[in-house]
Amino acid sequence: MTTATARLDLRLESHDKDRIAKAAALRGMAVSAFVRDAVLREADTAIAADTVVTLSEDESRRFLAALDEPFRPNARLKKAMDAAARLTRR
Repeated sequence: MTTATARLDLRLESHDKDRIAKAAALRGMAVSAFVRDAVLREADTAIAADTVVTLSEDESRRFLAALDEPFRPNARLKKAMDAAARLTRR
């Protein structure tokens, strides 16, 4: 079993702390465990919302079709690739 070493302190209104304590008691959990679980669950939700992209059926079809197309760099990208190639040849 690992021992937690990091701390997180926060200030709450007393009625908010009472609500949290009541909710923890209803779950049969210590307040710290209840808060930790709730905060980590919310953190996972926030991270997933920022990192996961959900496409509609039509968007999925268009995306997969674009992946199947051969790579064709536009003029700006060709210029950038040529400049990078010149820099790496030195």
